Amino acid sequence: MVSKSDVGIVLMNLGSPDSTAVPDVKRYLNEFLMDKRVIDYPWLFRKILIEGIIVPKRAEQSARAYESIWWEEGSPLVALTKQLQMAVQNDMEIPVEIAMRYGNPHPQVAYDNLLKQNPGLKEVVLLPLYPHYAMSSYETAVEYAQEVYKKKKYKFKLSVVPPFYDEPDYINALTESMRPYLQQDYDYVLFSYHGLPERHMRKADPTGAHCMKVNDCCHVKSPAHDYCYRHQITVTTELVAEKLGLPREKWGISFQSRLGREEWLKPYTAGLLETLPAEGKKRLLIVCPAFVSDCLETLEEIAVEGKHSFLNSGGESFTMIPCLNIHPLWVKAVVKYCTQIIATEAV
Repeated sequence: MVSKSDVGIVLMNLGSPDSTAVPDVKRYLNEFLMDKRVIDYPWLFRKILIEGIIVPKRAEQSARAYESIWWEEGSPLVALTKQLQMAVQNDMEIPVEIAMRYGNPHPQVAYDNLLKQNPGLKEVVLLPLYPHYAMSSYETAVEYAQEVYKKKKYKFKLSVVPPFYDEPDYINALTESMRPYLQQDYDYVLFSYHGLPERHMRKADPTGAHCMKVNDCCHVKSPAHDYCYRHQITVTTELVAEKLGLPREKWGISFQSRLGREEWLKPYTAGLLETLPAEGKKRLLIVCPAFVSDCLETLEEIAVEGKHSFLNSGGESFTMIPCLNIHPLWVKAVVKYCTQIIATEAV
């Protein structure tokens, strides 16, 4: 049992609408898509595009999608994050709270709850629940949490856990969560990651000369890799495939959840699900390692829409491997990452 009386922990996830009602979904989509790190167009153009076109067009459709996967406890992502909070709390005497980048609970609520439990709080460890760095996920979560922290002038120190895409405990947890599913007959394992515009890769590159410019850039060493989503998901996939002993011809990487018409990272998951059966890959296992908690993008986009597309294209079996959620090895990894930060800060 890990204990330190003057420290608190915040687990931060993406977020979800408060309900499946269209007004709540609209509110959530507006907050999410107006984030300048998600859609990085100039503010006025972004506002017109999102509030005038995208949200009015997508709100009812998104509300129906959320309704199709909604749990009795509410949003699956929020419910699973709360379950992770409780599982981590069981291994720590340090208080653990959760926050969302969009929607509720707000980071201020998490900070204030920790202070109520311990008015003498000296440090809060923030763990963004994103394995990989991207400005539209990890970066915006950290920036938002820090913005709230500075605005409210909290006296405690805020420390942040870095991306853990290649950390042995995360890789082991992901590997072992997948291993039981490989006992069944399968032709192919598809690692489907949330997509990003190719432009975001170039924009995040601090060298300005590596990402999407150097041949095989993900495997050519560069300072850009600390901020490169595509490099980091490639590393995750290769480490997991190696630990599972997957032959190279039996696995691949793809990108889902594309929005808009510009070029995003390829290949697109939706397209592959239609073409894989014709290549003889008719028994599919699919996993979504960009997410540590199952959510709309896994439970509806992949497990429902993706499955339908694959089977209608000639596929014979389709199995979505759940996200890490509250897998025991993942819980242990979360505890370790938080305590490592605490130990480092104490030195």
